[in-house]
Amino acid sequence: MKRILLTLTILVAVLTVAAQTVANGPVTDHQAVVNGRVTDRQSGRPLAHVSIAAEGSGAHTVTNDEGRFTLKATQRPAYLLVSHIGYKTRRYVLDEGPTTGLTIAMTASTIQLQEIVVSTDDALSVVKAAMSRIPHNYAQEAELVRCFYRETARKGGRFISVAEAVADMYKSDYSHGPELDAVAILKGRRLMSMKARDTLGVKIQGGPVMPLMCDVAKNSEYLLNAETLNYYLYRMEPPTKVADRLHYVVRMTPKPITLMPLMGGLLYIDQETLAITRAELELDVSDWRRASDYMLVRKPAGLRFRPRELSVVVVYETDAEGVTRMSYMRNEMRFMCDWKRRLFASPYTTVSEMVVTDRLSQGREARRPRGRSSFGIRERFYDKVEYFDDPDFWADYNIIEPTESLEHAIDRLKKKVRR
Repeated sequence: MKRILLTLTILVAVLTVAAQTVANGPVTDHQAVVNGRVTDRQSGRPLAHVSIAAEGSGAHTVTNDEGRFTLKATQRPAYLLVSHIGYKTRRYVLDEGPTTGLTIAMTASTIQLQEIVVSTDDALSVVKAAMSRIPHNYAQEAELVRCFYRETARKGGRFISVAEAVADMYKSDYSHGPELDAVAILKGRRLMSMKARDTLGVKIQGGPVMPLMCDVAKNSEYLLNAETLNYYLYRMEPPTKVADRLHYVVRMTPKPITLMPLMGGLLYIDQETLAITRAELELDVSDWRRASDYMLVRKPAGLRFRPRELSVVVVYETDAEGVTRMSYMRNEMRFMCDWKRRLFASPYTTVSEMVVTDRLSQGREARRPRGRSSFGIRERFYDKVEYFDDPDFWADYNIIEPTESLEHAIDRLKKKVRR
């Protein structure tokens, strides 16, 4: 498997996010704001990363870790389409009453199964069949979509940096790889700790171009290619429902004799169309030296880096015409860092997520972003800072609602920056 480097200057060092408004500017005609909380009907617990779409408008977001969401649409939607893995998709009716402070309860899906036995060869055959269907199941023409991106970094349990951006993402049709794709930052801001001991100078893979790399259906070099398939063991897990459709669940486990670090995990494959609609992957970090080579781009001399986790979740959605598109991605990295003269290592965690919030154009009307704000799969971001002081910074852009802990972290960082 070829190694693809997408460099992110990590926030514990000098994390870079473009902060620029370009000529086509923000959408400012949103007229309706819908917000609330999504919960499990039986237990009442909040559900994180639930897909929320304003039916008919194309506006989309996901819930935060506390199950909360905010959605901005050009007009008051009649329905919200609410979907989550393992739950029945809900078409929530918005009556003439308030559209804020909603509570939407979701019901878990139940599947009646007969006892079946599936061999390892069958699991691999399902994966190969899904790969062969990619040109038919996914977009067959170029598309331009708007996204919201957030990245946080923590040292232990303390947030030391937060970055957010609105981006336009250009995706060529799925007969091509990601080489023609690009991300353009429209508007961004960041905050970071001013403490010297929080600064490491570490560069690792990632950043707002990660959706170009980790689109498993488009970027065959990342996971699904003929060479890489030979490095895995395959097993069928119990099927589940995604968006009310029955899915195969295939577990891919790296073979122990593999001489390189590999991403393994679960693929969710629609039983009828064979579209891959979800991937939950995790890097094998059992050999920390090889895992470090995979994750690291650069580190200062004398700094010891020990990877603990690199996990990726990629979510796709299928429209009424049967076209499947990437809608959400979440990446989490955990690692230990210390200088050779220090006695104890410090734990760091970075989380980045991007959600497609609006679909702007497709076909010939979809133009690849160009200029200084545009970045391809092998390009780096430059540094430009805007702080969090403007309460209307995002205006009518759709974002992922921040959790309460993140809001408090932003407040604390703002106070430190003002000193």
